[in-house]
Amino acid sequence: MKLWDKGINIDKKIEQFTIGNDREIDLHIAKYDVLASQAHAKMLQNVDLITSDELKLLQQQFEKMEKQLENGEFEIGAQFEDVHSKIEFDLIQSLGDIGKKIHTARSRNDQVLVALHLYFKDKLLEIRELISDFFETLLQLAEKYKDHVLPGYTHLQVAMPSSFGLWFSAYAEQLIDDVYLLDAAIKIVDQNPLGSAAGYGSSFPIDREITTKELQFSSMKYNVVAAQMSRGKSERTIAMALSSLSNSLSRFAMDICLYNSQNFDFVSFPDQLTTGSSIMPHKKNPDVFELIRGKCNKIQALPTEMTLITNNLPSGYHRDFQLLKENSIAGVETTISILEIFNYSIQQINVKPIDVTESKYKYMYSVDKINTLVEQGMSFREAYQQIGQQVQDGTYTPSGASPHTHQGSMGNLCLGEIKAKFPNKNAQAS
Repeated sequence: MKLWDKGINIDKKIEQFTIGNDREIDLHIAKYDVLASQAHAKMLQNVDLITSDELKLLQQQFEKMEKQLENGEFEIGAQFEDVHSKIEFDLIQSLGDIGKKIHTARSRNDQVLVALHLYFKDKLLEIRELISDFFETLLQLAEKYKDHVLPGYTHLQVAMPSSFGLWFSAYAEQLIDDVYLLDAAIKIVDQNPLGSAAGYGSSFPIDREITTKELQFSSMKYNVVAAQMSRGKSERTIAMALSSLSNSLSRFAMDICLYNSQNFDFVSFPDQLTTGSSIMPHKKNPDVFELIRGKCNKIQALPTEMTLITNNLPSGYHRDFQLLKENSIAGVETTISILEIFNYSIQQINVKPIDVTESKYKYMYSVDKINTLVEQGMSFREAYQQIGQQVQDGTYTPSGASPHTHQGSMGNLCLGEIKAKFPNKNAQAS
């Protein structure tokens, strides 16, 4: 069944090319198309385009579909173009002419738009909650390991003293910036596009306020052309938010891969979290974090893909938009799985003690030594030159660490302040 079927036989090659793998992808949005169809039916009854008895019959069928979805029994067979044609077919099979009325005052473009908005809103809120959980884990690890020294690196050379508390809480605070962007994406998809039809509205006296309230959107995308133009723009915005988050997670995963190697040997993980080699029995590979890194880098390519597909398209609907669904949905689902496995794995990290008296860390406290001379009355430039000369001629002798007490330093992590910065759950809705 095709919603646009006019009784003309379509070339099978053309049909397969234009449908693509929509049937598989649409299982992700089936639940949301059912929800939107229910809201649409209630609105149709409210404006007297269907009767209350017809609405009751439709609702009964929607409830059956919801149960099928919950039980994993909802399937989109090869005879259907997409989820939208499957749902309408089932309604017609069960209710005859009443089922045919569900498409009154809406277009398939309408259905795709509202289902995607509902899906993205739901999933982005789930991602937000997972980030919050991960954030809390990192702050707990920062508190636990706040006094454990970690060499700080610039240019991959030992530079200055740091700590595991500073390292964990650095990535925690990075997540706050990612949530700011995520909240912006949530706000953008939290606008009801239903009622824009093919992009130019309808001559039926529909009431879009009803569907907005029924679907719990905080606002409506009022202009029907603007609603249609949100296709593509929403995906680009979501991709940018996911890309920002993926950048933080990818860098963190890279740190872990480095610190887990024998050359650094700062951290380790239980054997059950690592994998082995087919020929080297000693190997304990951090495959989880390497895959997190790789998957995050794929997600960081999404904004470019979304932009190139939609760049310079004129207003109105174009079939190019169909190509946005697969990878934008995959990006969302992958992000969820990454956050779940990252949070699960990082909780099992083993932080190792580091012997800062090793020769490779000889100059780690050189800046502290300069600062001590400054506190004793020497100018910074003179102190820098004195210590620099000692390093140059081999007379430098290491000394212990000086206290770091300013806000955000390793001696004053400000974990409470960082925790308070995390945006309130209701902030994105305001």
